Amino acid sequence: MSRAKGNIAEDKAALFLTEKGYFVVERNFYARFGEIDIIATKEDVLHFVEVKSGEDYELAIQNITPTKLSRLIKTAQVYMKKNALEVDFMIDAVVVTPQSIEMVENITL
Repeated sequence: MSRAKGNIAEDKAALFLTEKGYFVVERNFYARFGEIDIIATKEDVLHFVEVKSGEDYELAIQNITPTKLSRLIKTAQVYMKKNALEVDFMIDAVVVTPQSIEMVENITL
């Protein structure tokens, strides 16, 4: 996927989260392990959100591999340490397709 398409999907995901009551804290946080697309809060929980887009849900969600999830977790830990945060957090995904936007909360290995 091109960076331009990725940016469009991330913009849609950020708007979707805002409409659902999340507050977007930061976008595109980089660490040596990888990148977190969106960092948001809701009800005192920090959400690290991976945005995936594709022609359909299945194709998009399959791109979150165990390796990708492991990198997301490590990057989230770097963010929390860098910002001296000790809060509850979750790793989530927002899947953007031409037909819908769906959130998958608390994805795990």
